[in-house]
Amino acid sequence: MRSLDNPQILREIIMDHYEHPRNRGLIDDDSYQQANMNSDTCIDDLDIQVKFNGNQIEDVRYDGEACAICTSSTSIMSELVIGKTKEEAMNIVENYMNMIYEKDYDEELLEEAIAFKNTHKQANRIKCATLGWNGLVKLIKESEE
Repeated sequence: MRSLDNPQILREIIMDHYEHPRNRGLIDDDSYQQANMNSDTCIDDLDIQVKFNGNQIEDVRYDGEACAICTSSTSIMSELVIGKTKEEAMNIVENYMNMIYEKDYDEELLEEAIAFKNTHKQANRIKCATLGWNGLVKLIKESEE
């Protein structure tokens, strides 16, 4: 694992996903479930799409206007959960939220999402760092209904 206590490396991960977002761009396909997520405290306004294949997350897409923190955290989230089961994805989300809110979490599970481990120091950025993740949770829960 890279030196994840180095603020410069954490910043580089965030900027890489902001400048080169993965899985960005919506797909016009009815097999995707979609949710709009927006923030009243920032410019963040994202549409999140998830394609489920039974219990598995086959694809995650997103697009919209979002700050660097929101864009990069959603990009990393999409990479982490594609190919995972809903349960595995929810476990990753739970660990991510625990990290954001300074609770115990599994660093290995979060991979590049660890770049957001200091978000709690800027409370106004928590919504930015969790918007896409909350959209995923919403769509997983809707798919279970």
